[in-house]
Amino acid sequence: MKALTLRRLRPELALAIEREAREAGTSLSGAVVALLEQATGLLKPRRAVHHDFDRYAGSWTAKQARAFDKALTRGRTIDKELWP
Repeated sequence: MKALTLRRLRPELALAIEREAREAGTSLSGAVVALLEQATGLLKPRRAVHHDFDRYAGSWTAKQARAFDKALTRGRTIDKELWP
C-alpha cells in the first residue's frame, strides 16, 4: 500500500475531513481514503440510515392508526375544479 502526505490543506477542508472522520467513527486517514474512494468511483456512497422516528414505530394502537388515516382522507381527495 502507498502512503501519501497531504500539504497545504485549507482549514475548511481539514475541518470537513475531521467532521467526516468523527461521524464515521474512523481515523483521519480512514476518512480521507473513504472520501477518495467515493470521489474516484471506487466506492459507492452508502445511503444514510435515519433513526429519528424509531421510538414511534409501532407505538400507535389500531384505533389511533384508523383515526390518523381518517384525518388524512380529506387531503387525499383530488379537487376536480383545481385539477381538471
